[in-house]
Amino acid sequence: MDQGATKHGGYEQALDEIVKTYETSGDYADVEGLGELLQKYKKQFMEYDENESRDIDAMELKRMMEKLGQAKTHLELKNMIAEVDRDNSRTISFNDFLFMRLEKKTSTLKMILMFEDKKKEKEKSGGPAPKRDL
Repeated sequence: MDQGATKHGGYEQALDEIVKTYETSGDYADVEGLGELLQKYKKQFMEYDENESRDIDAMELKRMMEKLGQAKTHLELKNMIAEVDRDNSRTISFNDFLFMRLEKKTSTLKMILMFEDKKKEKEKSGGPAPKRDL
């Protein structure tokens, strides 16, 4: 096994441990499909945490917003991070990311990601209608 695969495996394992704490804490027992949601959020976080640091920094957030067609200024990015960052690290940790996605409180980043999720759902449901047998 090459070193990159080992690194990635350890990275994903660390994220899985955080996911497990959310699944077992009981704080989100009322969230329907919690396990599936957490896996979806983990996959999303991994996509944007390009250097596998377990944090999304300002440059990664900038690229994330550009991919989503939501380019932001440096100040807007700093404010988006500040809304979500709970430990004043000036980054968005995986824990911060999950907390943001699951909590009732809204933030700019949460709203953008929610709209992106809705857009993807619409795209999946598009296309020709299934043929019916009469």
